Amino acid sequence: MQNTINFLLAILYALIGLCMAVAGIETLRDKANKARIGTAVFWFFLAIIFAFGDWIPAVVSGAMVLVIGILALFKQIQVGSLPKLDPKTAQEGAKRLGAKVFLPSIVLALTSILIAQFTPLGGQVGIGIGAVVSLILAIILTKAPTKQVFKDSQRMVRSVGAPGVLPQLLAMLGVVFTTCGVGKLTANMISHVFPAGNHFLGVALYCIAMALFTYIMGNAFAAFAAFAVITAAIGIPFVIAQGANPVVVAAIGMTSGYCGTLVTPMAANFNTLPVALLEMKDQMGVIKQQAPIAVILLIVQIGLMYFLAF
Repeated sequence: MQNTINFLLAILYALIGLCMAVAGIETLRDKANKARIGTAVFWFFLAIIFAFGDWIPAVVSGAMVLVIGILALFKQIQVGSLPKLDPKTAQEGAKRLGAKVFLPSIVLALTSILIAQFTPLGGQVGIGIGAVVSLILAIILTKAPTKQVFKDSQRMVRSVGAPGVLPQLLAMLGVVFTTCGVGKLTANMISHVFPAGNHFLGVALYCIAMALFTYIMGNAFAAFAAFAVITAAIGIPFVIAQGANPVVVAAIGMTSGYCGTLVTPMAANFNTLPVALLEMKDQMGVIKQQAPIAVILLIVQIGLMYFLAF
């Protein structure tokens, strides 16, 4: 079964690589983009890493990631000019479809959950299959021609730009943090400042630290880095070791972390992608709207953990 899972994942990653390779080709054709060479290199390197990452030497992948970083540093990765969405066509389509427009998203989620829960294929394969099924459903519902599907797919892929590599880089950073024992070091530092034994102080410290560390990492998961590091450093010695229910602590601790996701530009898929897709002038517009909610949610999580965990 593991061979089957690996084979399916290889196909899905190859499809992602193909999309990125096409984005590189389209970027080269974009004469209006002054950084089209650097941007094309960015997309081609990502395509190679995604499609052939299991077969190329790690040092080669690392070198390509460094090149991508250098290109981003010197602002050689630009979105460029993208195909414009026809407002009239979009309005007519929305009116015709109505609530059906949400079906592909719902089908994606349901398909992913069902495959992950009731088959041995796992969540990653489930998400990939769900994405393919939802795309086919979207094409059937909208009756979109192949050219339109291609154009809109490229518009979405290219509009992400350099932030598209952030989830992968953050995942690698998470592995490095965990391997280097950042959790133990943090625990030692905090133990000299905050004494263990005060339930409310321990809960507040844990929840706030989860939000702050997630702000840095961009995601409460980040290959479980934020959760693993802060739980090992604060959650276990300051909360669970004081008698708290570990199940409640883990669940609410993760949710507390996502309060940090709401206010960080590092969370590209949550806060940067909507700005690009909606063509917002204020790059921090999404974060500004979510910040008050994030603060309220964090306070609520602290209260919930304090009253439910003990």
